Amino acid sequence: MRSVLGLVLVLLLASLYLYLLSAHLPPARPPPSARGDGGPGEGDSLSGAGANRLKFPSDLEELRELAALLRLYQAEHSGYVLLLFCSAYIYKQAFAIPGSSLLNVLAGALFGPWLGLLLACVLTTVGATLCFLLSQAFGKQHIIRLFPDKVALLQRKVEENRSSLFFFLLFLRFFPMSPNWFLNMSSPIVNIPVTLFFLSVFIALCHLKHGIICRINSKPVRFSPAQAATGILFHSSMMTSWSWWMLDTLRSSSFRLMKPHRCSTTTRLGTFWTRSL
Repeated sequence: MRSVLGLVLVLLLASLYLYLLSAHLPPARPPPSARGDGGPGEGDSLSGAGANRLKFPSDLEELRELAALLRLYQAEHSGYVLLLFCSAYIYKQAFAIPGSSLLNVLAGALFGPWLGLLLACVLTTVGATLCFLLSQAFGKQHIIRLFPDKVALLQRKVEENRSSLFFFLLFLRFFPMSPNWFLNMSSPIVNIPVTLFFLSVFIALCHLKHGIICRINSKPVRFSPAQAATGILFHSSMMTSWSWWMLDTLRSSSFRLMKPHRCSTTTRLGTFWTRSL
């Protein structure tokens, strides 16, 4: 009971911090096109309307609107936008909330493909490590109670590959069907060192997020100035081609990791992860 109350308290405090950060936006002037006379205008500010529009995007249209809004603030308050983005990203990762893939694209739109890539990799690693620590502090018995067979199987495989544990962890991150949320939560239970966990997440996800951020945000497509302002160019054909490219990248990465290290789990990992989902 104490572990549940502790986790709920941490979640409430983190949610309160994120709410206060997004609710108290600094004032920012709207663009000339949004003003009646095109002049500076007294009292013109986006802070009130912007606070109501700040939320986690659930689809591409909401992501376009959020990117456009944050870019307006970024022109005058770049540090605040960076703090807000980092806080929101770590919040999602630490509490295993789905939807970080849209934030990956938003990182490229706001900070450019390379700085966005670095930010996404660092924030994902920090958030996953916080999830690891939260599970270690509050969730061990609950994870074992909810997924006893999966935890037991993962424990056996970790012990079998203890001599090459780093390559084994990389393989799990690259494998297309591996649920990262389960790895983050169960890693402290199966005695994976936090330093090894941190490095494996950073290296593996750097490779995967490079494709997500750089490929989408640098795709050469004809676009209007309004689209250029958001920095995000979404087209169904581009998303389809990226999906096939990503699947091929994951497959080739997994096979490359299998060559230097013969994991005894390779014949059963597909069944294990499929059942985990």
